[in-house]
Amino acid sequence: MNADSRATVLPRTTLMEVCTGTVRPLASTDIRSAIDKAPRRGPVRLGPTGFEGDEQGEKEIHGGPDKAALHYAAHHYAEWARELPAIAGRCVPGGFGENLVSAGVDETSVCIGDRIRIGGALVEVAQPRQPCFKLNHRFQESTMSRRAQNSGRTGWYYRVIEPGAVQSGDPIEVIERPHPDWTVRRVQQFLYGRPLDADALIELSRLAALSEALRGLFTRRLRSMRVENWEERLVDHNPVGGEGDGGSRAAS
Repeated sequence: MNADSRATVLPRTTLMEVCTGTVRPLASTDIRSAIDKAPRRGPVRLGPTGFEGDEQGEKEIHGGPDKAALHYAAHHYAEWARELPAIAGRCVPGGFGENLVSAGVDETSVCIGDRIRIGGALVEVAQPRQPCFKLNHRFQESTMSRRAQNSGRTGWYYRVIEPGAVQSGDPIEVIERPHPDWTVRRVQQFLYGRPLDADALIELSRLAALSEALRGLFTRRLRSMRVENWEERLVDHNPVGGEGDGGSRAAS
């Protein structure tokens, strides 16, 4: 991943899909997850903790005010299909656990703290998604979570400033951009590529628009000058395609 120092002005675009999902067993495991979502038709209400009808398998980790909705760039699906043809049929809206899909916007053009009007809701970019091992099971590809992390094709989470109804075809427009230097991709660079850059750690730990969870992570790194273990998040002890009890493993 290359860091982008400053995002270009986000073009006005439209929402392609709104996706939600219910909790059910994931692939051939007994892990319960709502990562496999499906497009909705008509308006869907987005409230402070997520879309009406959308569920999370682990509410203490997924969802909540700083992870109310996950947005994904539509062009990533084709990129994944080219890299991994065997999973091309699963690279569709909702397949990565995302709630919102659009073209013309991605991690390099969205900034932390951006306030974005989508239909009747006003949302604020809170953090990049940190991929977890559930992607491995969803796509039956044992390297998928690590590939997502390394590529930067993760999507990003919103907090909800003004609840409202959202539907496909709604306009997407940036209303405010207080931190143009902090694209989602640049935050990812210091999450994973340069995790102990002291100057960045100081700035990110103080970036009020960043989620509380990530500010805490950067603060802990700054104090210890150590990087947390990512393996628990990226790798499940259940073999992909196998069975076993994975429900106790944490994900983000």
